[in-house]
Amino acid sequence: MQTLYPFLKRALDILISATALLVLAPVMAVVAVLVRWKLGSPVIFRHPRPGFQEKTFDCIKFRSMTSARDAQGQLLKEELRLTAFGKLLRGASLDELPQLWSVLKGDMSLVGPRPLEVRYLPRYSAEQSRRHSVPPGITGWAQVNGRNEISWARKLSLDVWYVDHRSLGLDLKILVLTFWTVVTAAGIAKEGHASMEEFFGTPADHGVPTREPVKSIF
Repeated sequence: MQTLYPFLKRALDILISATALLVLAPVMAVVAVLVRWKLGSPVIFRHPRPGFQEKTFDCIKFRSMTSARDAQGQLLKEELRLTAFGKLLRGASLDELPQLWSVLKGDMSLVGPRPLEVRYLPRYSAEQSRRHSVPPGITGWAQVNGRNEISWARKLSLDVWYVDHRSLGLDLKILVLTFWTVVTAAGIAKEGHASMEEFFGTPADHGVPTREPVKSIF
């Protein structure tokens, strides 16, 4: 079964992403119009992120912040550019919907470690860098175990745990738990931040757990 896993995972990615893009097309159209009206252009935010084997791709989202700048022309902090509408988009994960196209293309998977900033690459330990040995995902084990409320050390440990224990059954479990996480709006942002504080590296003694507690919605 494990030898078939990559093929089954890709088949699941194509089936779900293609179906979701068709079903959610009206929702995405409405969101696009509202983003253009409330936040301006461009509607789609593109940002380079490291994917499988650290190959860079454009991660796409619906825009959720303004382009407000200070007197020197520098962008204001995220907390100051994130409007109530932007918070609503993030809280309902509507800003992530364009990434279904990235899944269909093969740049991403439905489930895997979230693609982070390119500038973080030299800050990972060798163990943490293993998160890039699988395609990045729209959701992942870290997202259903605290999302942005947990520490970077914990989040990256969960990513590497997923790499070592991934299976079709685990992927399906994560997808179900993701629905629950979105419905309850759990862990959207770290306290005092618009999402998560910047990653500067973690102490060497933060290891990866050999056994990870099973997440449950009950």
